[in-house]
Amino acid sequence: MKYSLYQVSRKGGREENEDRVAHSYTRETGLLVVADGMGGHPEGEVAAQLAVDTVASLFHKLAKPALEDPERFLVDALLLAHQNILRYAIQKKYEDSPRTTLVAAVVQAGRAWWIHCGDSRLYLTHGLRLISRTRDHSYIEQQNAGVIRTNLLNRNILFSCLGSPTKPIYDPGGPAPLHPGDRLMLCSDGLWDNLDDAHIVQELARQPVDKSVPTMVEQALKAGGRRSDNVTVIAMEWQGEAAQTEAEPPEEEAPPEGFATTIQAGSVDPAHAEMTEEEIERSIAEINDAILRAGERKAMNGKTNPPAPQKS
Repeated sequence: MKYSLYQVSRKGGREENEDRVAHSYTRETGLLVVADGMGGHPEGEVAAQLAVDTVASLFHKLAKPALEDPERFLVDALLLAHQNILRYAIQKKYEDSPRTTLVAAVVQAGRAWWIHCGDSRLYLTHGLRLISRTRDHSYIEQQNAGVIRTNLLNRNILFSCLGSPTKPIYDPGGPAPLHPGDRLMLCSDGLWDNLDDAHIVQELARQPVDKSVPTMVEQALKAGGRRSDNVTVIAMEWQGEAAQTEAEPPEEEAPPEGFATTIQAGSVDPAHAEMTEEEIERSIAEINDAILRAGERKAMNGKTNPPAPQKS
């Protein structure tokens, strides 16, 4: 497979950058990930780092060199990341856990699959046509889509993220066929909060991703002003299968066997990278058991949900 890829993460007007971005690939499949650590909770940057590390580590375990079931992989990776964040909070004895949004995509066999939790987004475009865009797990997005009604004053509040005490709500997407020239872009809310969908689609169509992405990032930072949020984007232009074995742009040679991974603002945690397949399967089973037990306790005790997580 052949594609061009560009990624960037900027701090903006914040004291630190809590976004994380990752790209990993084999000769038959590629992985793109963006996580946005949430303010108002401890160590959002740690939650984001744990999320991208976990997803990349599981990809390394299961892509041999292709994933058997990309959608199942994305669901398992998201839930495993959620559990690893909760484990970290327990180890640190935090009363409140670190939290993050997540959006991840897999490209394989000329198709794309994705998953998201929170308000980090995925855009899939062809020319000036928006083929697909994820719907944020925020009250305003769900209301605009006619899914719910709300009288909340702050409708931008998220009702799902990784690291929350409750089971994360997530939406898988795909498989979507990819055609030469298609753009697949993942981004944190620092981009789309300052640029509307029509503008994003137009910019992606106007130039190659290595030109359009930095242009949009600068536009978002300027629009956000001195208090601009972190802005993180990873985007690819699909060029087709076309008798190519590279899983990276032509100027970056892919290894004939094994993996290559880039994770901006961090590296794969060895503790996660060394997880065995049995440990991964056990962790996924523990997630499902914990979710089931939590649901049973909630039903018995009649407890209400904790306050909804908020983005800073």
